[in-house]
Amino acid sequence: MNTRSMLLAASILAVPALASAQPVNGLYVGGGLGLNFLQSLRATHNPSGNKSTWGTGVGPVVVGSIGWGFGNGLRAELEANFRHNTLHNSSPLSGGTLQTYGAMANALYDFDVGAGWIYPYVGVGVGYEAENLRGGHAGNLTINNGTKGGFAAQGIIGAAFPISSAPGLSVTAEYRFMDVLHNPSYSTSATGETVKFGDQLHHSILIGLRYAFNAAPPPPPPAPAPAAAPAPAPARTYLVFFDWDKADLTARARSIIAEAAQASTRVNTTQIEANGYTDLSGTAAYNMGLSIRRADAVAAELVRDGVPKNIIYVKGFGETHPLVPTAKGVREPQNRRVEIILK
Repeated sequence: MNTRSMLLAASILAVPALASAQPVNGLYVGGGLGLNFLQSLRATHNPSGNKSTWGTGVGPVVVGSIGWGFGNGLRAELEANFRHNTLHNSSPLSGGTLQTYGAMANALYDFDVGAGWIYPYVGVGVGYEAENLRGGHAGNLTINNGTKGGFAAQGIIGAAFPISSAPGLSVTAEYRFMDVLHNPSYSTSATGETVKFGDQLHHSILIGLRYAFNAAPPPPPPAPAPAAAPAPAPARTYLVFFDWDKADLTARARSIIAEAAQASTRVNTTQIEANGYTDLSGTAAYNMGLSIRRADAVAAELVRDGVPKNIIYVKGFGETHPLVPTAKGVREPQNRRVEIILK
């Protein structure tokens, strides 16, 4: 397999090798400028059948393209190009230039290697290239100036480097191998004498820019996290117990109420609930009234201990919500209570 076939095959086979993400989605334009290395030209002289090799010099190459990204890693583009190479002053050719220009249709594939700053790609293309040979001399013969053209194919290996400050804009670096498959024949100053070229093999290295028109702008920086609200102070509960069928405060009860009153000043209390309860002895209606009297007694004691009356809320629950579940009629001391809740 010759060099050009290997390069073109490698470009095609590399396409499915990696998982991809598409940095270009939709319309884009691109351009590049670089150096073109034209391999030595091989020619056959007719009718003599003599063979000759013509040396060539390095020259400029310019490429412009317009394309479309399909969002799945594939791109298709149309390319216009121009190459200019000088011819060495060596036997059998002296002086002259060879200009190559034409249009190609390319298919390319972008890879996402996870780096974010580089997107390699490969591609292949086919098209038409014209060649203009001017001022060449083969031995004592002058090559008649002329333009020939024919089918061409190329392989592309490159990488794009997105510019983060300009969404859609990337710097590109490429190597292109192009083979002009047409074998042109040029007439000479000698009647009936022609010089026929073999394939023209071009190696191009380019640096360029590519702009995708619908690239999404970079996401805005995340908003600063709001300052965490201070956790609400947990409610504090104090239990005051009563004798059976009584709403009178015992000495122990007054001590607990005083402790609650003092705590209310330390924890910045804005509301105090005094909730009264009874056990399950007696009727429900009687127990409701008894629970309210108990809650009122506690609230009054809180006021005497310096708690503002306007932050105290009194409520009776009767025999509901027993602290210790019992059967109806059972006298349970734990259920005869007032709960003081600081909020």
